[in-house]
Parts: sequence; C-alpha cells; structure tokens
Amino acid sequence: MKRKLLITFLALGLGAFAGRSVVASTLINGAGATFPYPIYSQWFDEYAKVSSAKFNYQSIGSGGGIKALKDKTVDFGASDAPLSDEEASQMPGPVLHFPAVMGAVVLAYNLDSIKEPLHLSGPVVADIFLGKIVSWSDPAIAALNPGVKLPDDPIVTAHRSDGSGTSYIFTDYLTKVSPEWASKAGKGKSVKWPVGVGAKGNEGVTGVIQQTPGAIGYVELIYALSNKIPFATIKNRDGNWVVPSLQGVTAAAAGAAANMPSDFRVSITDAPGADSYPISSFTWLLVYKQQSDRSTGEALINFIKWALTDGQKFTAGLNYASIPPAVVEKEMAQLNQIVLPAK
Repeated sequence: MKRKLLITFLALGLGAFAGRSVVASTLINGAGATFPYPIYSQWFDEYAKVSSAKFNYQSIGSGGGIKALKDKTVDFGASDAPLSDEEASQMPGPVLHFPAVMGAVVLAYNLDSIKEPLHLSGPVVADIFLGKIVSWSDPAIAALNPGVKLPDDPIVTAHRSDGSGTSYIFTDYLTKVSPEWASKAGKGKSVKWPVGVGAKGNEGVTGVIQQTPGAIGYVELIYALSNKIPFATIKNRDGNWVVPSLQGVTAAAAGAAANMPSDFRVSITDAPGADSYPISSFTWLLVYKQQSDRSTGEALINFIKWALTDGQKFTAGLNYASIPPAVVEKEMAQLNQIVLPAK
C-alpha cells in the first residue's frame, strides 16, 4: 500500500512539472563605472522581468572595469572614458564600445550660507582645482556672482582616488578650458591632483562634500540630486549660463550624434551650442567582439538591444539623457559584428 501511494505521488509530481518549461538563467558579470550605476541597477532589475539573464555588476570605477575586462574576469566592462589606442592595443582581443546613456558631471558644493545657485566658469573651476583660488570670497568667484555674499571659508576640493571615468570627463573638460591645467595635470581616469582630498567612487566624493564645510567636488548629477547637494551653474562655450539638466546634455550631444565616429569613441565636453551643458558625456558598455561563450554572448547581445530600446525609457527618471535615435541605429548595426562560438 505504501509503495502504491509513493508511485502515485511521484507520478503526480512528474505530471506537474511536465506542463512547465524550466528555463535556465544565465549569469552575466560586469564591472566598472559608478557614473551610470543607478541606471544600470534599474536596468538589471527591469530586464530580469522579461529575461532569464541575471546580472552581477561591481561599481568599482571605470579603471577597475577596464582592468577586469582585460583580465577576462568579467563578461563586460563599463567606462565613462572610451579606451585609448594604447589601452585597446593591450586587450586580449578587439573591444566594441556601446554608448549606453548620457549624463552630466556637476560641481557640487557645501556652503550653507549661500542660498542662490553658485555660478562658475571653466577657467575659475580649473584654478580652484589647481589650488590657485583657495577662498570662497576670492575676487574671481565674486565677479561671477554679483550681489552674493560669499564666505571667507577656505575651499576644500574633493576628487576621485580610484581610476575613474568621471575624473576623465571632468579633466577632459578642464584641459579644454584651461591651458595651465592641460600642461600641469592633463586628462585621464587618474591624474596627479595638485590639491584636494581623494575618495573612492561617486559615492565617496559625495560623502566628502556632505561632511566637509567649504568643500567642492565633481559627481554625476543623480548623486547630487538624490543627496540634495547644491551644484553650480556653469558658463558654457557660447558664454551662456547653463544649469545641469537632461536638456543641456542632449544639446551637447547634438553635434556628436550627427558626426559619430564608427567606433563611438567621442568627447562632448565643452561642446558648442547655446544650451549645451559643458561637462556632459556618453558612458559606454565595453564588450569583446569575439565572445568565448555562446550563451553569454547571446545574452549580452539581447540585453544591449533591450537597453538601447526599452531601457531608454527609464533614463529621464534618474536624470540621464537617452541616446539619440541615430546613434542607437548605428549601435544596432554594430551588434551584428559580435562573433559567437559555433553551436
């Protein structure tokens, strides 16, 4: 009797599973930029609702992501700076760049006595980070903010201590607006900072600014907004004052979208245009052209397709700008260049 009941139970159990399709999930590992981490996190959550793919993403900075991709410890890298020719030549194989979203780097500051938005120009920002302007009441800052009572507090600059695409964007901008910065510090994911306090990630720099009266540092827009930290209005290349916004980033990308290079490695800092926000950038997903695992490669292709289409509707909610349709079209064509192993 017991044996008969057991057989019946097993039969019922097998019958229950027979009507279901069991889909194995694919785990995709990635690492890199903190700049797009908020939107990537939402993408991974939303994509899980329509796909069996699961993502493990480490927000360790663009430099760390590029190294992890080079060492092949991840399936994709993420960077706010495109690979340099030297970096590309050191990779084990050709790497494709996929612009994912666009965003703004802002100058966030901690000045409780200032209620109006602070106005800053590129050359003045460069002089602050060069250590030439050391007080908030400096005449150069006062001239940009008439009628504002600036405190005599010392300025404390905050910068990234890790290899950072956000640093690349910021220093790329400073190099364009300040010959002295270009000659003394230059641009890169890591530079020799003349002055200031270093911290890891956009999160770390945000923390330094929050905890340090008189501090100023550069972070991605969403980090300033979500932590309710004020940030500066910046004079752009056309001489107009521009508040960091999605519209300003989109305006900065307008020229680049029309003349996008075939490898998608482009800078849109200090872009011309009346409404262009000058510290804007694309951020890229980095993927090997030759995939070593077919299922992982297929999963990556499908995710990137989704991110460039359905995923773009989530960008504005986190204060990123969507990729222009003309660029998306070119990226879709580039997806066809990814080579998968034979079945």
